[in-house]
Amino acid sequence: MTDTKPKAPRGLKTAGRRLWADIVSEWDLRPDELRVLGDACREADLIERLEKGLETAPLTAQGSMGQEVIHPLWSEVRQHRTTLASLLRQLKLAEVDEGAGAVSDTPAKPMTRQESAKKAAQARWGT
Repeated sequence: MTDTKPKAPRGLKTAGRRLWADIVSEWDLRPDELRVLGDACREADLIERLEKGLETAPLTAQGSMGQEVIHPLWSEVRQHRTTLASLLRQLKLAEVDEGAGAVSDTPAKPMTRQESAKKAAQARWGT
């Protein structure tokens, strides 16, 4: 195995490049996992674009019958966050909790990939 890290897919923006770099710097992924990571990075970029659109958008919009409804971009952001979380769970990344076992005699228990992906998503998206 080589020490070179896989290059990020072309076209990634800031959020996607940051997610790619954070993950490939910590884990060695198989080609199928790199494909999933690339999809997750594109989702991160899309979420960032949608959130920028919401910065100036009103919270509500006019519905099809003239009623006031939540702005449709809010629903899109929620759905894409769910998709991103699902993609990150597919990676099943594992992480050892730094400091765990450092003082106690019990060995540190590595997190499951699902726990690690959830932690990464929470750190990135503040959920």
